[in-house]
Amino acid sequence: MFFKRYEPKSGLEKIIECYWFIEDSSSIPLIQKIIPDGYTEIIFHFGDPYRICLNDNWQLQTTSLFAGQITKHFYLENIGASAILGIKFKPAALAILYNLEMHNYTNEVFDLKLVIGDAMQKIEHELRSTKNHELIITRLDSYFEELLKNKPYLETLIEKAVELILHNNGMISIKEITELIGVGERQIELLFKRFVGVPPKLFTRIIRFSYIFQLVNKNHSWTDLAYQAAYFDQSHFIKNFKNFTGENPTDYQFEEKNMANFFLKKYKI
Repeated sequence: MFFKRYEPKSGLEKIIECYWFIEDSSSIPLIQKIIPDGYTEIIFHFGDPYRICLNDNWQLQTTSLFAGQITKHFYLENIGASAILGIKFKPAALAILYNLEMHNYTNEVFDLKLVIGDAMQKIEHELRSTKNHELIITRLDSYFEELLKNKPYLETLIEKAVELILHNNGMISIKEITELIGVGERQIELLFKRFVGVPPKLFTRIIRFSYIFQLVNKNHSWTDLAYQAAYFDQSHFIKNFKNFTGENPTDYQFEEKNMANFFLKKYKI
């Protein structure tokens, strides 16, 4: 399985975390676990579609998808050869770009057209006409630059709050955030519901959990990792890890070349 990540054009990093590609010519079915990372996505299947199991129910996906925030792991299975393009957005970006209430999409993956209509119909057709990754990225950069001309991405309160959480790897309290940006906890709750899709405390937990994947190495100590990620103790760390992955950290295969590690480690594997 081939993985590759691309950075967006300078100026678009406010709304786009990265573009990513997965390709695999094998048609042998393989079930893969997907784990929360705090970001939302638009995904195009240029190859065969996938099956998804979100709530103990397997369904065949469409070839153009809108993925909201997820708070628990779920499973994907290919039904043939894979050729996938993903656009990973900053947590509040999709709400601003397409005027969405993100809480309506939490723990769900929808047909893209059901969420944003025909907003990407033209560019999707263009993307499907080439297999060249660089051309695809250039076209997407142009599309989002044009979109931003009509929807300026301002230094909003929600953007500032999210950036504080990302910058601190989730190791910041809601009280600290409200004091730094000058709003009350009730307003922060409403902003996160509207623009991110999950409560701020849960979002910080997800980001802190995902930070573990940046810290882990072959010589890691679970006690040290728990301390570096600001968990109260090792048992609290293990419980949190299991809540998001369904596994104990000692059982998790951090070095395995799979989708979850590709998304969470933030580098090519």
